[in-house]
Amino acid sequence: MPIEPIPRSGGTTLAPFKYPAFRAIWTANLFSNVGSMIQSVGAAWLMTELTTSHVLIALVQASATIPILLLGVFAGAIADNYDRRRVMLAAQCGMLVVSAVLAVLSFNGDIGPWSLLTLTLMVGMGTALNGPAWQASVRLQVAAADLPQAISLNAISFNLARSVGPALGGILISLWSPTLAFGLNAVSYLGMIVVLARWRPESLPPMREPMMAAIGRGLRFCAGSSPIRKVLVRGLCMGIGAAGLQALVPSIARDMLRGSELDYGLMLGGFGIGSIVTAIWVAKVRRRFGSEAVVTAAAGIFIVALMLMASANSIALAICASFLGGMGWAGAMTSLNVAMQLRSPEDILGRCLSIYQAVTFGGMALGAWAWGTVADLTSLPTALHGAALWLTLTLSLHFFAPMPTREEGRLDVIPEKRT
Repeated sequence: MPIEPIPRSGGTTLAPFKYPAFRAIWTANLFSNVGSMIQSVGAAWLMTELTTSHVLIALVQASATIPILLLGVFAGAIADNYDRRRVMLAAQCGMLVVSAVLAVLSFNGDIGPWSLLTLTLMVGMGTALNGPAWQASVRLQVAAADLPQAISLNAISFNLARSVGPALGGILISLWSPTLAFGLNAVSYLGMIVVLARWRPESLPPMREPMMAAIGRGLRFCAGSSPIRKVLVRGLCMGIGAAGLQALVPSIARDMLRGSELDYGLMLGGFGIGSIVTAIWVAKVRRRFGSEAVVTAAAGIFIVALMLMASANSIALAICASFLGGMGWAGAMTSLNVAMQLRSPEDILGRCLSIYQAVTFGGMALGAWAWGTVADLTSLPTALHGAALWLTLTLSLHFFAPMPTREEGRLDVIPEKRT
């Protein structure tokens, strides 16, 4: 049975929940994200048991972002050339199958460092395919006035999962094994698959273009738009620096703090809680002070988090550092995402968002490799200090590549039919 439309709303913080489609997809996505976080904890901790290489451990954390770097622009073209709902369905089904295979191999004890990395990368490929279609479909779920609030609520969903999922994953791993984490993640995709199968949005049929021509059109638009170029530069720089904290957390928990699976999960949970706290009020701050002030302040907060983590000598202090990191990450990423959505034409929205994701999360993948290598050659605190120095240098972008002003490059023509 299709999800029925309801009248437009007025732009308040929780207004998107008045749309049945948004409410159903948001809820299903929350459970799917919790499953993904549980699997992420399981995979990262399993890798610490299979190898001592900080680079391999960091690459497990980056496995969701590396495919976005390599496949993102193709996924964006697919999202614009085909029915976005069907694209998401295919991606969700594929990730379910890979997660189930991962659970079976883990249960049988047939998994090693490279097979684990390969399978987590395959899940990341599903994420790369799903991402542009999912983000572009938000416009089909809510009215134009509620789009920024919907983006913020989606960020809250993801970060709520980051708060609950890692701690839950740590408990499950300590009680059983990573196999349970992988199995639960496979099950978590079912809700989203059911919701997407029932959803029938009203939208114009996509105008298909040859793949390379479609990609070229998206690249030309982003390269020719000064506001979007600024967003991409800021996303790349933030991604590289943020990876210094996010990719090294498993190594920090195990090697620097001698913590357990649960401690690792609590550190990730602190990051998620910090993200939620920020996502709740960042829209109001952005409306008052502008995106540039928010993104610059967010980078500053993340620098403090990196420095605090580098000197942490207890799990409690590490959780506080993670909390600050989550604040900085949510403040920057939510603002960058909103800026990108409001300045991208509807017919190439998937491609624009995929280019943004490829640049930003590609920066995270590059940062994960770089800071993991630094940690292997020197030490974890040195890698964290290096990431903090990088972000400190990028603060100069406040003068050379400021975020677009409120009306700069903004596109106000957005389709109004919603289901």
